[in-house]
Parts: sequence; C-alpha cells; structure tokens
Amino acid sequence: MNILKLQQRGLLQRTLCAALFCCTSLTGSIALAQDYPSKPVTLVVSYPPGGSNDLTARAIAPALGEALGATIVIENKPWAAGMISGTYVSRAAPDGYMILLGSLSPIIVSPQAAKSPPFNTPVDFRAINRVGSTPLGIAMGPTLPNVKSIADLIAVSKTRDVTLSSAGTGGVSHLTIELLQAASKGRLVHVPYKGAGPAVTDTVAGHVDGIVMDISPLMPMMADGRLKGIAVTSAERMSFVPNLAPVGEFLPGFSAVNWLGLFVPVKTPEPIIAKINVAIIKVIARKDVREKLEAAGIMPSSMENPAAFQAYVNEEYVRWGKILQDAKIEKQD
Repeated sequence: MNILKLQQRGLLQRTLCAALFCCTSLTGSIALAQDYPSKPVTLVVSYPPGGSNDLTARAIAPALGEALGATIVIENKPWAAGMISGTYVSRAAPDGYMILLGSLSPIIVSPQAAKSPPFNTPVDFRAINRVGSTPLGIAMGPTLPNVKSIADLIAVSKTRDVTLSSAGTGGVSHLTIELLQAASKGRLVHVPYKGAGPAVTDTVAGHVDGIVMDISPLMPMMADGRLKGIAVTSAERMSFVPNLAPVGEFLPGFSAVNWLGLFVPVKTPEPIIAKINVAIIKVIARKDVREKLEAAGIMPSSMENPAAFQAYVNEEYVRWGKILQDAKIEKQD
C-alpha cells in the first residue's frame, strides 16, 4: 500500500513538473512574441539581385518593416540551385529574425533533385504565408517565325524536334518542359544551360528554338521583340501579360506555376509566426505593394493562415517529387 502511494505521489510530481514546464515554455514564447521584433529582421533571398525573387523581396520589405515595426534587411544568398539560402535559414536561431523568401524551385524542387540535400523542407521549415505566384513564360527565338501560339508550337512538334532551353537540369523550367512534352505528346527537346543568361543568349541567336523560364525577365525581351512570347504555363490568364494565353486553355489541367512565400526555422514559436503572418497579409493587401509585384511579373496572393500555406507546401513537395521521379532525372551532386 505504501509502495502504491509512493508511486502515485511520484506520478503526480512528474505530471505537475511537466505541466509547469509547458506553462513556463508557453509564457516564455508569449513574452518573446510581445518583444518581437526588437532588432532588424533579415529577409534572405535565394537568388542574386535583379530576378523575380529579389524584386519581390524589395517590393515587400519596406511595407513589411512598417507592419512589424522593424527594419527589414535583404540578404541575397544565391548559388547551389538556391539551397545555400535554405541551409542558411534552416540552421538559424528560431527567433523570427531570419526569414526566408522561398520559392518553388529552391525550396521544393532543388532539395529533391539533390543526392544529399542539406535540408528537408517539410521537416526543417515552418511555412508562414504565400506572397505571390508567377507562371513561367514560353518564348520563341527567330528559328520558327510561324509559331505564334502554344497550339502552333505543339503542331510543329508533332512533325519535328523543337528545342527548348532552360537554365539547367532538374529545375522548374526543365520539369515544365517535361510536363509539356508528356501532355502534348510532341517532340520537345530540353536543352539545359548553366544559367538563364546563356540560355537566353542562345535562344535570341537562334541556336535553340525557344525558351521556358520565369516570366519576369522575359517580359522586357518580349516587349522589344528579341523574343516572341507565345504562352504562360498557368491554367488561367495573368493580368500583367493579358495577351499571352495560358497553356491550360489548350491543354486542360496543365499548370506549372512558381510561387513565393515566407519561411522560418521549424522551432520558431507560434506567437512569432502568427505575428509575421498578420503583417504579411496586411502587406499583400496594400495597393502600392500589389502594383510593384505585378510590375515584376508576380500575381500577389496570400492564404488564410499559416496552416493553409503549410498544407499547400507539403502538397507541392509531394507533387514535384513525383514529377522528378516520372521524368527519370538523375539526382545531382
């Protein structure tokens, strides 16, 4: 009987200690969130200045700083298919002072295309909210002057090889070409380059027939005639390029849309995540921010809460992982 009482007393003490620990942790997290932010916040970008990710960061940073009451410092960490930035943020202190502006390629595709990925997105990050989305653009060089639409491109690809360049093997542009070939049954040949610059140069020069890449850097070249835009890879038309038909209009169900969102290390306290989420929703609702994003080829869009965005990110991780497997792309070192 005495032994039983001692066991019960020990169990009660352990239960009380656990409850006290939980309450202390919760109180600490709430206090931390109340003080947050008390110093500058770093927004890490996966690509160098000038691209759609960097333009997005510069469009939202001032307004995000106002909403949070802090200075936002942009830090570009390119290379390694965007995974350097992901590694950097995933290993940062989980205190809300290091935020990753992640996008489809570096945070979903690149880790799954690597033999030894430095991070696992669903495990190492918490998704906060989406900032916007952007389709890829399909543009043609001078070699096929009669190809003026996605229907024309597919019709020609039924009769001959059509070469389409991308910035490299295993990226979203490459996978989109694979998806397009599978959906159209055409003879679309992927030609990878070491970066977007050489891919664009050779397409303009006529060494390859066309190119698939983010719409933002293609827009000036389509406007001045160096490239001929024929489609966007979304299911619906985009307001900032209304004259480009979506592939989804010709191939129902087709969609390959890049998106951008905010991520923090997985152990970041919930109250801080909630605070950043409220701020970014306010930012995306601002007219001046939306105009800047659309000018950069980004369709502004946030989701209802972090849980919804997290579920979307997890679905995208599975979807693009399967696309990589189906395309039989060899994993990169």
